[in-house]
Amino acid sequence: MANHPSALKRYRQSQKRRLINSKNAHKLKTQLKKLKVAVAAKKSADAKGLVPDTFSLIDKSVQKGVIKKNTARRYKSRLAK
Repeated sequence: MANHPSALKRYRQSQKRRLINSKNAHKLKTQLKKLKVAVAAKKSADAKGLVPDTFSLIDKSVQKGVIKKNTARRYKSRLAK
């Protein structure tokens, strides 16, 4: 554990950031799972409703640094199929 005041502050900041990052990543994974389950169950009406929300969340995840740009493109391409 750090002893220097600035190092302690940095530690507190990193802990807050870690929680935010994990929430964002979990939100993305949950949304992807919902869409994949709807597609697997052949519920096309549900899947079509989830696609815009999922794509939006993928784009937001890129902006927040949860995933990289090419990963997002790959996810969107595979889901669009």
